[in-house]
Amino acid sequence: MTNQDRNANQSSNGEFIGPTYLGFLGMKCIPRYSVAYLLKDAVAGLVLTAILLPAGMGYAQAAGLPAIHGLYSTIVALVAYAIFGPSRLLVVGPDSSLAALIAATILPLAGGNVERAVALAGALSVMTGIICVIAGLAKFGFVTELISKPIRYGYINGIAFTVIAGQLPAFFGFSVSVAAFPQEMIAFINGLFQGQVNLAAVIIGATCMIVIFGCKYWAPVIPGVLIAVVGATLAVVFIRPLENAHLSVVSTLPQGLPDLRIPNVSLQDLRDMLRGSIAIALVAFADSSVLSRIYSQRGGYSVESNKELVSLGITNMATGLFQGFSVSVSASRTPVAEQAGAKTQVTGLFGALLVTLLLFFAPALLKSMPHAALSAVVICACLGQIQIYEVVRLYQLRRSELIFSIACFLGVILLGVIQGIFIAVGLALIAFIWRAWRPHNAVLGRVDGLKGYHDVLRHPEARRIPGLVLFRWDAPLFFANAAVFEERVQQAIALAPTPTKWVVVAAEPVTDVDITAADMLADLDKKLHLAGMDLCFAEMKGPVKDILKRYGLFDSLGNENFFPTIGQAVDRYLDAHKVTWQDWDETAADI
Repeated sequence: MTNQDRNANQSSNGEFIGPTYLGFLGMKCIPRYSVAYLLKDAVAGLVLTAILLPAGMGYAQAAGLPAIHGLYSTIVALVAYAIFGPSRLLVVGPDSSLAALIAATILPLAGGNVERAVALAGALSVMTGIICVIAGLAKFGFVTELISKPIRYGYINGIAFTVIAGQLPAFFGFSVSVAAFPQEMIAFINGLFQGQVNLAAVIIGATCMIVIFGCKYWAPVIPGVLIAVVGATLAVVFIRPLENAHLSVVSTLPQGLPDLRIPNVSLQDLRDMLRGSIAIALVAFADSSVLSRIYSQRGGYSVESNKELVSLGITNMATGLFQGFSVSVSASRTPVAEQAGAKTQVTGLFGALLVTLLLFFAPALLKSMPHAALSAVVICACLGQIQIYEVVRLYQLRRSELIFSIACFLGVILLGVIQGIFIAVGLALIAFIWRAWRPHNAVLGRVDGLKGYHDVLRHPEARRIPGLVLFRWDAPLFFANAAVFEERVQQAIALAPTPTKWVVVAAEPVTDVDITAADMLADLDKKLHLAGMDLCFAEMKGPVKDILKRYGLFDSLGNENFFPTIGQAVDRYLDAHKVTWQDWDETAADI
């Protein structure tokens, strides 16, 4: 970003003056907009529209809905986020990462009824929005931080494979009636062997994929998706053999914008979709929060995660009320807008306007668009999402986290997308608890030429003070690891080269002590005292000391047994036992 751009982005007090803020939850009011950005935003909106049309229609198809509802979702999401969204560049709309979740939630309930599927999708989007708004107002934006990258790789790969599997039948020119991944693949393979393949659909789909990937890798400035879809549509219209190939096409789209409509669903439907709405909200915000941080850092501004969550919720609620479905930030369309020169959310408004004009004045232009071309668009998008390099990196660097990633991937494709998402969250929590349950610890000693005290396992040459065990614990103390802490302290005492008189816990890494761990410390102190040993602490943080004071443990252990530094604890020990540094050196030499 140039200095001119930065200056145009700021008012006299340094606040952004673009059109993306309202006086809602601290967002800024809109009235001013830098006219210098208008041409750039308009051109970027025109370029973006080339992707919005096929992507919106394709993801609607992937979610099991008519293509027109993808365009409804696109228009409403762009307008709603432009009004309420805190980020300047993010493009919000239908996304492949949500398509499988939506399909898995609504299709079993719809029973093949398209109108009912549309109503369920709208209700699901409203529920997702309500969850996001409540979570944002409750400051729950941190929840997505519980999903580690390896877990995210697993569910992204799982969702990508699931969506691709759902698009393969349409790509090959036929359809299947099941939605779950294993059964869907079985039905697809049966269709191949039973001769249901439409060769014309395969040619169109394969050609579209070649065009899309060719433009992406060799001519990225060319909108390959638009060329592929328009070319496929023109081929169906003008190539006579294709007219008689019985291709499945979009058909004429309804003219105009959708009406405001409360989804007609039952209370039981809402209960059945609750788990799916939570999973969609979690995935949508996880993706949105990552992209929001990336683009805000590039632009030199900050976005508060809870406001992002609220704005995403409002956008989903609006989409659901206008016959759309759940939306998220697009990882493919946002870079397109950025590369096209977008400066503000006015880019999205231009995109929404152009799609609206198409629906008002030329909806018939899309009636001959083959479903095989839309399937190719979705498949290409999903192939681009698969995290191959990242998984290989996990294998090379940390195979324990690779196991979590693979488990999440298998959970998504074998048990279902929604179940896989909850497995991902559960695995993330298990991974955290596992690391905190059995954390690293060390016995410390002095190393010539190095300041401070160091792990004797890493530095076998380290000198240990006779009668003193310096023990470091690298984690909070809580119910899950309290027993492990006591066990390892006792082990350190047993392995000490001389009889132990003091145990000093280097407590700087200890950030918390719960009531179970506090009771363990009190019991350990009694055991050590009966054995003629003292339990002391060094470098304990003030907030942790405050916790011990509330427990009454600070006084029972003795104020004199808490030292600001390890060095002061060592000096006090040497003084209390009349040991000089020379005595220590001589004793250490004997050891």
